[in-house]
Amino acid sequence: MSDARILLTGASGYIGGRLLPHLERSYKVRCLARKPEFLTPRVGPSTEVVKGDVLDPDSLVEAMRGVDVAYYMVHSMGSKGSFVDEDREAARNFGNAARTAGVRRIVYLGGLGDDRSELSPHLASRHETGEILRECGVPLIEFRASIVIGSGSLSFEMVRSLVEKLPVMTTPKWVYVEAQPIYIDDLLQYLLAAVDVGVEGSYIFEIGGDDRMTYGDLMQEYADLRGLKRLILPVPVLTPWISSLWLGLITPLFARIGRKLVDSLRHPTVVNDHAAREIFAVQPRGTRDAMAAALTAEEADLRNTRWCDALSSSGPIRTWNAVKFGRRLIDQRSIDVKLDKDYAFAPIQRIGGKQGWYFANGLWKIRAAIDVLVGGVGLGRGRRDPVLLQVGDVIDWWRVERIEPGRVLRLEAEMKLPGRAWLQFEVEETERGSRIHQTALFDPVGLAGRLYWYGIYPIHAIVFRGMLRNVARAAERIRVAESVVKARRLAS
Repeated sequence: MSDARILLTGASGYIGGRLLPHLERSYKVRCLARKPEFLTPRVGPSTEVVKGDVLDPDSLVEAMRGVDVAYYMVHSMGSKGSFVDEDREAARNFGNAARTAGVRRIVYLGGLGDDRSELSPHLASRHETGEILRECGVPLIEFRASIVIGSGSLSFEMVRSLVEKLPVMTTPKWVYVEAQPIYIDDLLQYLLAAVDVGVEGSYIFEIGGDDRMTYGDLMQEYADLRGLKRLILPVPVLTPWISSLWLGLITPLFARIGRKLVDSLRHPTVVNDHAAREIFAVQPRGTRDAMAAALTAEEADLRNTRWCDALSSSGPIRTWNAVKFGRRLIDQRSIDVKLDKDYAFAPIQRIGGKQGWYFANGLWKIRAAIDVLVGGVGLGRGRRDPVLLQVGDVIDWWRVERIEPGRVLRLEAEMKLPGRAWLQFEVEETERGSRIHQTALFDPVGLAGRLYWYGIYPIHAIVFRGMLRNVARAAERIRVAESVVKARRLAS
């Protein structure tokens, strides 16, 4: 099958993004993307990126042309509406398009859970998606997995944040529910092997690591690896809604996704059918080994995909053609620095994440907490790399819309707002160095949007003025630090 054409959906997401380079080494790959400009910088030179959406049947016709195996790595958990209806429609569109195009096999990743019990809406939808894909007539390999262990995965980052931040944890009853975690590399081996596994027809394979353990055990295991002492105190009164808000304030999750995840954590997600061990030449490792491997590979993993990098993590892509916006509101200021443009741009490229926003980080955190409470993403997503950026990257509650190193960084807000917002930095050369321009733009929706802008304008004025001033100071510090390093190298 080395000459097979593979269609990959979800390549901007956590697992799809990790799977992509492995597929590129052996096959001709085509990626389906709602925003190709975000994905194109991340793919290999021979990989084709086509614009399309599983909710738009017409866009799937060209995407499926000549495809042998199609990976369905799509879910609507980040949806603000009915994710069950969206999942159902998307699977039906995808399956029908695959059948029409003569696709040989569909590979789908769903979730573990016993069909004989009443599942959460999220897990039930994952299983229903598999059923719909099978009914379309194309042979389906459906994998069902529990927690994925690997830096950047949603469940692992939740566990990591809880353990790292809280010496004493008051947790809901779901900490005693069993799961069967699987290491990301082992999961990828299963997904890759599905291209030409020697089975006919459709199969469901339950996959997991060597250990069954509760979420509490998982947190204690992580604490032991990190040399941390932690006390877990389960309490019966934390509802899924309260739990999701709590997770949104403590972990990278935000309330909309957290609520759907928490609702699923009350169900055991363990392997009961071991057919995958017999069919596939994969030997999944145990949980402790998986977590140790994830922590060892931390630096490399952080440069790869994370769950929150997917466009779906912030909800549906917003289209504004049907909204009549008022006049765009702009707040702009500039500052001159006696530095060349690369030094002037250096702190801009490092903005957000652990670096913070250069001024009034406490106010940013308060605004983030409010965003989480109203269902937004908050600041917990951080950024993939402390220095490098590319189009489509997440920086806290922003997403990189444009990046030209040394010249321009434009960020689009993904927080909950009555409108649409951007923050842009531009650097231009001057006779005495460089000029940094900082521009905040806001497209308000109706009166609420205008009231929001003018209501917080005094705070914005203070924050953005301080931010720009400190960006200039940080640029000078970076120049001095590099000069010291160069001087030491010459001296040695």
